[in-house]
Amino acid sequence: MPLPGERSHMEMAPLERLLELKRMAHKSKTAKKAGVLMLFYPSEENDTHFVLILRKTYKGVHSAQVGFPGGRYEDHDPSYEHTALRETEEEVGVPVSSVEIIRDLTEVYIPPSNFFVKPFIGLTTGYPEFVPEESEVEAIIEVPLAEFLKDEVRTTETLSTSYASQIEVPAFNLQGHVVWGATAMMLNEARKLLSDAL
Repeated sequence: MPLPGERSHMEMAPLERLLELKRMAHKSKTAKKAGVLMLFYPSEENDTHFVLILRKTYKGVHSAQVGFPGGRYEDHDPSYEHTALRETEEEVGVPVSSVEIIRDLTEVYIPPSNFFVKPFIGLTTGYPEFVPEESEVEAIIEVPLAEFLKDEVRTTETLSTSYASQIEVPAFNLQGHVVWGATAMMLNEARKLLSDAL
């Protein structure tokens, strides 16, 4: 299926951020790179779930935010897909060998941290024994696919960010967590793909 692409990202991007995204895009040659994974798996009740993480509080632009497992591309990584798999194993303990990559999603640029992030959809056939990396992961968030596809999980929140104070942002409310910004943009593309496929 064709990817919904950046149009689906823009639906979940704060309006104040759209101009910044465009303005910063031309600097992409200096941007850092990362790979993240939207990992689907069967729950213990055999329902389809995917995993998000709540990051630790630290001095950085993504402190205490919800995101996908994943991280920075390293020179020894053969691909962004490998980065996503390697970082997922490091952050939540799911072995690289147990994950099948289904497809990639559209790359997202994150101006506050100057990162291009390449998302991937992956699948594991057994319920993972999650082991959070203590220095980076505050909590594992297991999201039922059925919850994610409900219309009522889309919302608008008033937040203060690294670049603006008290702005309204589109978001998802998943398992009691507000998911916004780049993660919400990537989730929205995946959601459109899944809705079209079902």
